[in-house]
Amino acid sequence: MSLHLPDGKSLAVSIGADFDAHSVWMGTFGLSSPSYLSRGEFGAEVGVPRLLELFERYDIKTTWCTPAHTMITFTDRFNAIVDGGHEIAAHGCWHEPVPKLDGDEERRLMEKTLALHEKYVGKRPRGYRSPAWDFTDETLSLLEEFGFEWDSSLMGRDFEPYHPRPVNVGWEEGSTFGEASPILEFPVSWFLDDFPVAEYIPGVNQGLGSSDVMFQRFKDHFDYAYKNAPGGVLSLTVHPQTIGRAHHMIGFEKLIDYMASFPGTWFAPLSDIYDTWGED
Repeated sequence: MSLHLPDGKSLAVSIGADFDAHSVWMGTFGLSSPSYLSRGEFGAEVGVPRLLELFERYDIKTTWCTPAHTMITFTDRFNAIVDGGHEIAAHGCWHEPVPKLDGDEERRLMEKTLALHEKYVGKRPRGYRSPAWDFTDETLSLLEEFGFEWDSSLMGRDFEPYHPRPVNVGWEEGSTFGEASPILEFPVSWFLDDFPVAEYIPGVNQGLGSSDVMFQRFKDHFDYAYKNAPGGVLSLTVHPQTIGRAHHMIGFEKLIDYMASFPGTWFAPLSDIYDTWGED
């Protein structure tokens, strides 16, 4: 089982832009004051145009994991992403805290999310990224039922796509695994996410970290993968309201320029990468 990248390409790089806007503050953190919502507005009105311009200059197509709430609230900015030829993946209805949902509510929100994708994108998404990267015991089977091809929420590998397995948690007797899912997992990592480093949330996340350190960490992952994981995929996660700040945009462009200088680098949306997967 492996990726079969295009000729001359040795490492796939996915830039996943999580266009959360207002919803991450409302859904994950339960915050809806004007101050927090304005940070989401910055992502839509400033961060999105900056990212789209950067991606256009480097001729990069990306995957935008977008809650349905964002599609409704910032429709013009969302349409600009679609018109730019970027992929749209499911990212919840309103960045809901998935582990806290009961089975009926998780299903209802998934159905609502897919209906809104059909309305605003014109089709169902092929892939899913869970808000805040967490599942319930039912999430994986729900993704299978609703016809998703890939997920990008779990952390069981670093550069190798894999088929996740449900875990039956045991304590003194050890845990056991169920059958591997047909869903293909593109692994993520908090080390490859801009939000924990940069976003200051009093009493919750210290944030305000060094962008130099963050981008060096991203670069180190790329260097290791390029040398040691040929045929693999590096999945970066950025947020328009975070990476779109001026000092981060400077570092982000340097990183993209650096990765693009390697002849084997293939920037692609996750569904394009999925299409190179073979079960042989």
